[in-house]
Amino acid sequence: MTRTDELFATINTYLDVIYYCDVEKLDQVFHPSATLFDADEGKIFVDPVGEWRKDVASRPSPASANQKRDDSIVSIDWLSDISAVVKLRLQSLDNIFVDHLNFVYGEDGWKIVAKVWHLDGKAPIETL
Repeated sequence: MTRTDELFATINTYLDVIYYCDVEKLDQVFHPSATLFDADEGKIFVDPVGEWRKDVASRPSPASANQKRDDSIVSIDWLSDISAVVKLRLQSLDNIFVDHLNFVYGEDGWKIVAKVWHLDGKAPIETL
């Protein structure tokens, strides 16, 4: 498997994290020191991955709502052969998010080291 294939597999695992609220998969794709950022309300919100993990574990998942999965890769910016920034658009329940995920490749494969996200809007939940 090429590094590109491995990156796509890691991106898909991240999307599974969001759809299923699966913290075991979250632990697979995030570096333990990763940090998440958002500035939707005019203030910078910073959340270490460990704190965000608790939130993910406690929330209802789109899968539990029988929600039709709606996510896509918008772009991949290769900074080098061991670093990339991936832009995703996805729906989780009634929220539409745009995520920028910063990936680095190390001895454990691709890991997300930072996430900057934006709540782009609301949409009705389409079920399966």
